Amino acid sequence: MQVNTPPETEPFVNLSLQSKVEQVQPMTGIVFWDTHESWNTPEKTVLAEAISLEYSYISINQIVTAEDVYDWTYLDNKLDKIAARNHQAIFRLYYTYPGRNTTVPDYIKSLPDYNETVGTTEGLTTHFPDWSHAELQTFTQEFHSKFAQRYDNDNRIAFLQLGFGLWGEYHIYDGPDRLGDTFPSKAYQKTFLTHLESVYSNLSWSVSIDASDIQRTPMNEAEVIDLSFGLFDDSFMLQDHSGYNESAWNFFNYNERYKSVPFGGEFSYEEETDQLNVLKPDVGAYGISYEEFADKFHISYMIGNDTYHGDSSEEQPISRIKEASMASGYQFTVTSFSANSTHIKLTIKNTGVAPIYYDAFVVIDEIKSTSSLKGLLPNNSQEFIIEKSADINTVTTDSPSVTIVSDHILSSQTIEFNADL
Repeated sequence: MQVNTPPETEPFVNLSLQSKVEQVQPMTGIVFWDTHESWNTPEKTVLAEAISLEYSYISINQIVTAEDVYDWTYLDNKLDKIAARNHQAIFRLYYTYPGRNTTVPDYIKSLPDYNETVGTTEGLTTHFPDWSHAELQTFTQEFHSKFAQRYDNDNRIAFLQLGFGLWGEYHIYDGPDRLGDTFPSKAYQKTFLTHLESVYSNLSWSVSIDASDIQRTPMNEAEVIDLSFGLFDDSFMLQDHSGYNESAWNFFNYNERYKSVPFGGEFSYEEETDQLNVLKPDVGAYGISYEEFADKFHISYMIGNDTYHGDSSEEQPISRIKEASMASGYQFTVTSFSANSTHIKLTIKNTGVAPIYYDAFVVIDEIKSTSSLKGLLPNNSQEFIIEKSADINTVTTDSPSVTIVSDHILSSQTIEFNADL
């Protein structure tokens, strides 16, 4: 609430206000990869309006080309291409990917006492980092310090995902799984996660729900689980989601945690038809709709790259992708709007399924609120009382303009709101 308190003796008069949320809101919704083939087809414009986010893995050794040599060109080019489609990025930093070499920088790999493991996982020959090596541990923290220094306040990035193991998903389901060797020790994980908390003051970062496995993670320690990381679930809405997946969500006390950090992930690939069917209205792939899941788990975003390719009559149309996107994350409604001779009063309700996780401010004509909408919970309201300024004559009119602004969205994006007053 604004610090200025209106005179109690002068009544407020209701003002009219009409507005409608018609687009997917920034930092919410179904997510496509930045390499999706539709970005090179005539349908790209329609599809671009159905989402607000794009996803990409980030290879660390494409940035760090030698010891103490950081070249961000690869990343900045990717960000610029995504932003040109009026989207923000979700990046995942990783070292290990089935069937590939690690993305550990070459200068570390060339050290005589650094020894990677080559094994088979997911049926593919795969390289695993040597987490016993001090230089890899030191570098990994240094990399995030440098990344945060450059991108912590970059509005082209909405969310950051990270972790260890296959795909950075905090697991090695099969293959050489050795704590302190192919997977970092609990002690180092604690050091690393605490380091992230110290370097990212703005950019929201998340780890996989698989980090709930306390046999291999330090998440049972209060000083670790209380860190401000979000969560992602990369087999969201699989047929048996109520089993392991939901138990992992419960481990992190998700019904409280979502109040301060974002939740997302990727639709399941357990069955070949999962992504094809997951957005079926009302029934999803297994009898429960995406909207119901999004509401239950307070989902802000969900990767669904294979929900649409435009080559199957069984796919849901682009309009359905937009509908599901708009059922994700926050959505604002102005429920009251009034003024007297000195102040304007406005109430906003979050009618979405999750808060907005970056600062967003109400602006009435040219007067910006001092309090933020960040963290406003679903079905909760926030009142703003703004003092009129003698220097701004337009705010004394009967119909002052209302907008919502945020430094963490693109200049081409808009946070909309509903109003029928």
